[in-house]
Order: sequence, then C-alpha cells, then structure tokens
Amino acid sequence: MHFGSRVRGAALAMATMSAATLLMTACQPGPDSADSAASPSGKAKKPTASSSGSPTPTAPSGGTGASAEPAGDSTPKAPASVPATATAKPATKTKTCAAESLKAFMYQADVRPPGTGTGAAIVEFTNMSGATCALEGYPTVAGAANGTPEKNHPLTVTRTGSSSKVTLAPAAKAWLKMTFVQVQGEADGYCVSGTTPVTYPTLVVGLPSSGAHQLALEDGVPAECDDKVTVTAVTATKPS
Repeated sequence: MHFGSRVRGAALAMATMSAATLLMTACQPGPDSADSAASPSGKAKKPTASSSGSPTPTAPSGGTGASAEPAGDSTPKAPASVPATATAKPATKTKTCAAESLKAFMYQADVRPPGTGTGAAIVEFTNMSGATCALEGYPTVAGAANGTPEKNHPLTVTRTGSSSKVTLAPAAKAWLKMTFVQVQGEADGYCVSGTTPVTYPTLVVGLPSSGAHQLALEDGVPAECDDKVTVTAVTATKPS
C-alpha cells in the first residue's frame, strides 16, 4: 500500500515538472518575434535593395536636400550644354567723303536746253583718298569771281530726281548735273524773262558734309538767266 502511494507521488511530481517545462518553453520569444512586434501585420520587413543588390541609401533627416545617386553608378554626369548666343556685329558705317579727299571739275553737258548760253553743266567728283567714303544729297550753287568763293551770289536751286548714298572706293567717281535758264540770241544774248544774262568766272558747288568746291567751266564761262538752276543729287551714274 505504501509502495503504491510512493509510485503515484513520483509520477505526479514528474508530470508537474514536465508541465512547468512546457509552459516555460511556450513563454520564450521565437526568432521572428522582434520583427513581428515591429510590424502590425506580424510579417517581417525585408530591406529594400537597389538594382546593384545594395540597400537604397536614405537621406538622414535634416539633410542638405541633395539627392543621392543610386549605388553602383559612378559615371560622371556631363553638364547640360548651354546654347551659344550669337552676337551680331554692328554694321560698319562708311564715312562721308571729306572735301580734301575729293577732286572736282566742271564741264558742259551734252544734253542742255536750246539757246546760246551754258545751258547745263556736269560736275564730276573723284575720291582721291586711300579709303572708301560716301557722298549723298543735292548741291548748293553760287556764282563767284576768281579766287573769292566767299564773295559769291547764291543761285535759287530747284531739286529734281531722288537722292541716295553713293559709296566711292578709292579713285571711283560720282556726278551731278546742273541745268540753267538758258540765254537766247547772239552776241550778249537776252533772257526770255526780260532780265539781263549773267556770267560768272566760277561756280561754288557745295555738297552736304563734303565741303564747297570752286570750279571753273572747262570749256567756256557759265552764262545763265534769272539766277536759277535745277540740280540732280549726286549719283553713281554719269549723266549726259
């Protein structure tokens, strides 16, 4: 009787110890318990890997704002090309011919009004300088004695035709034409208006910004009526 009681007591004690051991084992955390506690779903989070197999770097909080390049791409980036800006050069302006750079002479025109006076004359200008220059505009005309261009008598000028700039290379020429009120009759002649014909030993022909040129007619003495003259602008085409 006593022996059976001891056997049952020993068996009960061993059963109690086995139950305690199982209970302690069940209470210990498993290998995934830390990740399960961090993830509400109970599943472990795996680190995000880049294409090279390394974790994608994460900018620390409070950083400079510079974006990080993916790992494994160490090729230097070429700077973006900036389109070249074309700078237009200002056009070079041709200087007006100075008076001293011009050689001028005057001769009677082939085409002139009928009569016995000068009728019409051509003034030819030659660029005597070593540089290109320009002439433009209509002339002023005055009658003067020899050697006294300042003591001249201005003629009333009527302009005809259009005006444009004439560019003269060295030794190039330009022209203008003057047409006078023609003297009529023989000997001293007469003017249709009733005034007396006038002769001038020289004419002073002025060009805008190119000086005044005192010229004698190559073939005679200028004779005209009424102190009136019709002029063309300086031109690159030789008039007749």
